[in-house]
Amino acid sequence: MQSDADITGHLIGIARRAARLEPMQEIQSGKVTVAGGLEGDHKGAKFPNRQITVLAIEAWREAAQAAGEPTLAWTARRANFLVEDVHLPRAAGGVLRIGEVLLEVTSQTVPCRRMDDALTGLRKALHPDWRGGVTCKVLEGGQVTLGDRVEVLVSPPQRVIRLP
Repeated sequence: MQSDADITGHLIGIARRAARLEPMQEIQSGKVTVAGGLEGDHKGAKFPNRQITVLAIEAWREAAQAAGEPTLAWTARRANFLVEDVHLPRAAGGVLRIGEVLLEVTSQTVPCRRMDDALTGLRKALHPDWRGGVTCKVLEGGQVTLGDRVEVLVSPPQRVIRLP
C-alpha cells in the first residue's frame, strides 16, 4: 500500500525546447493544452502519446551518480517536468495531477542515444527502474507553476515481462 508520501510531491522544474536538437529552456510556469502539450515545446502536438515527459529528481540523481556525474543538470534528460517526493507510476494508465493539469502515463521514457551525447554512460544509467521518467498524454490542460502540488491519482501495478 502506498503512503501519502508516495503519492504527493511538488513540481520543481519546468523546461521546454522550441525545436529538435535545441537546448532546453527552463521556465517558471507554463500553459499545457490537450492539443499541444506544454506551450512552446515542439513535441506536444507531434506526438500525442508523448506530449509531456515527467522525471523524478530522486531517480535523476541515482542515474547521474551511476553515470559518474552527480551534478549533471536535469535538463540533460530533456524532460518537461521535474518532480520531487513522489513515486511516479510505472505502468501505462497511471494518472498524475500537476497543478491544474491531468496527465495519463503512456509509457516509460526510454533513454535515447542523445543521453550518451550529454554524458557517456547516461543512457545505460537511466534505463533501470524507470529512472528516465514517464511519457504522458494530456487529459486536461491548464497552468503549471513551480511549486505546484503533484498527485498520483492512479498507479496501476508495474507489468514485468519475464522470459521463460
